Amino acid sequence: MEPRCVLAPDDIRLSDLGFWKRPPEEREGAFATLRRERPISFHEEPEVALLGKGPGFWALTRYADVLEVSRQPEIFSSARGGVNIIDMPPDFTEFFGSMIVMDDPRHARLRRIVSRGFTPGMLRSVDASVEIAARSIIDAVIDKGSCDFVFDIAAALPLKIICDMMGIAAADYQFVFDRTNIILGAGDPEYVADPATIVPALLHAGQELSQLMQDLAAHRREHPTDDLTSALLHAEVDGERLSDAEIGSFFVLLVAAGNETTRNAISHGMKALCDYPDQRRLWASDFERLAPGAVEEIVRWASPVIHFRRTATRDTEIGGDRGQPHTGAGGGDRGQPHTGAGGRVQKIRAGDKVVMWYNSANRDETVFDDPYRFDIRRTPNDHVGFGGPGPHFCMGAHLARREITVMFRELLRRLPDLQITAEPERLLSFFIHGIKRMPCHFTPRR
Repeated sequence: MEPRCVLAPDDIRLSDLGFWKRPPEEREGAFATLRRERPISFHEEPEVALLGKGPGFWALTRYADVLEVSRQPEIFSSARGGVNIIDMPPDFTEFFGSMIVMDDPRHARLRRIVSRGFTPGMLRSVDASVEIAARSIIDAVIDKGSCDFVFDIAAALPLKIICDMMGIAAADYQFVFDRTNIILGAGDPEYVADPATIVPALLHAGQELSQLMQDLAAHRREHPTDDLTSALLHAEVDGERLSDAEIGSFFVLLVAAGNETTRNAISHGMKALCDYPDQRRLWASDFERLAPGAVEEIVRWASPVIHFRRTATRDTEIGGDRGQPHTGAGGGDRGQPHTGAGGRVQKIRAGDKVVMWYNSANRDETVFDDPYRFDIRRTPNDHVGFGGPGPHFCMGAHLARREITVMFRELLRRLPDLQITAEPERLLSFFIHGIKRMPCHFTPRR
């Protein structure tokens, strides 16, 4: 897919849903224009019912700037306003974001406790269950000849793995699936028809998921098993354990982030393999050797999370040769970036929102050769599909890589002629690069 540069920099409005209704090649063209002409640009925020309109944000579209902001959590905070562009009430933000909307030391404390729950034995069990789940998913469709790739294949695997890992009953899978669609797709009219009800819909869906987990946690205290819920209840660091509210919030984060992102990586990966049949044949010819690189390219290509936001804790600057932020003195200037000795440098004021556009960083021409080509042998491939370096690098990256690898092993081995038969129906969102439906066809096999 080659980008089409049809918008001038002044016409690119990244928080306008109208922009995200444009064809993918036009959106890619807009980000290419920003990287080239205005890599750090200021944008207005949308008007949101019950919340009003925020002060606007700085958009970072270059790889170097995204990395440097990620590496400076003491200057660019995750806790001050959260990781979404729009400011939500603090309790609301923490309820949905758990550890990803915290700074150290709170972030480090929660991450250490959660990490204790992922024992080596549990990780081995999860690895084995991914193999079994992927086989059963293909078993369920292999004699049909067609299905919806997203619902029947891509979404089924991470949803089952996360629910089984936590001890959620199979009867509740659909309940969890529907609530996560609302939480991460609330801007799409299919999931929340009235924009005025987005905030209440988010809160209701999150509360339902949290209550499901807290009810399970109460039962596991009396009847512990070997699932992750039981492990988290008893995980302890320096005498501290997770509260019921923290367990509920972590579950909301886990099922939303772990389900939606892997689902979309698998969906975009399958579409790419159909669009680039030479890459598909290459991978099938030597699956195991090429799998690690292919998975990284799928994540780069998909960039399932489009952006994360940070908030400046002090006056600073972003830009220059390496995008290195520097502590500054005095206020910022919301004009366009000025050219410093090492390139474009932009002053940022304390309290300013800074948004890292991972999708754009993963197409940066100065980092990735021919970035609009899907290439499973791409090396190096230091993408930011799991977030940038620093304390908030995705905790579930290992599991996501495992799920993608195992699912494509099954697909290429057992459904070798699977083809996507219509254009994907895409999620309307500037936060999640989602595919809602994608019909496929293959030769039935028993």
